[in-house]
Amino acid sequence: MTNQKQFVASAEAKGKAKQLRLFALLAWVIAIGGEVFAILKLIHDDMLVWLIVAIVAILGLTIIGSLLWKKANRLDPASEKDKFKFFVQNQLGAIIAVLAFLPLVIFILSNKEIDGKTKGIAGAIAGVALLAATIFGIDFNPPSIEKYTEEINAQTEVVTSLTDTDQVYWARQGTVNHIYEDCQHIRGRDGVTFGTVKESFEAKGISTLCKTCENRARKEYEAKHLIDVEDVLETTEDSELEAVE
Repeated sequence: MTNQKQFVASAEAKGKAKQLRLFALLAWVIAIGGEVFAILKLIHDDMLVWLIVAIVAILGLTIIGSLLWKKANRLDPASEKDKFKFFVQNQLGAIIAVLAFLPLVIFILSNKEIDGKTKGIAGAIAGVALLAATIFGIDFNPPSIEKYTEEINAQTEVVTSLTDTDQVYWARQGTVNHIYEDCQHIRGRDGVTFGTVKESFEAKGISTLCKTCENRARKEYEAKHLIDVEDVLETTEDSELEAVE
């Protein structure tokens, strides 16, 4: 593949990623604060309902933080070259989930001042919350500078091979690139921007090409080249006839 392009997050993408990470960290700090409060004040038989409410609230904050953090990572991904940083940055949501729930589960199950029913109900709910928060926190397909670079070049090759230009369109709130501005999925929408595939990655971390546009471009490409082949054949036949005459 010629003209390899290296992914570099734009200043705008980095700024938005930083903002999302700050919100994520805030949600996680509140969640862990809620955990500490629950451990100190709510592990009692007569506080079971409020303990369950606290667990649900902590779960919601933890998941929100994980979703925001993952979105930030897609705008400003880490490099796979630094294995430790890459792992921590992409799996921080799962790490926080363990920190937000594992101590609470341990305190509930080891507390000798609550009865077995309270311990069973609260322990089970906290355990399920720990599992759910951890699953939401894990990034099973973490983004990276290297992966984006590979995807940029692969998508650029597809676009240029079908249209002879490296230009795509994307909407402000969109998650895919479009080859055609009049594509039914973005036609008439506000905030449609155009640029190179690399620019769309750097601006929004878009890694998908619209299938409707791709299929349309392939049909137009095949039709154009079929006409070209027919023109060549007709020209060849005319030349052969003239030679015979």
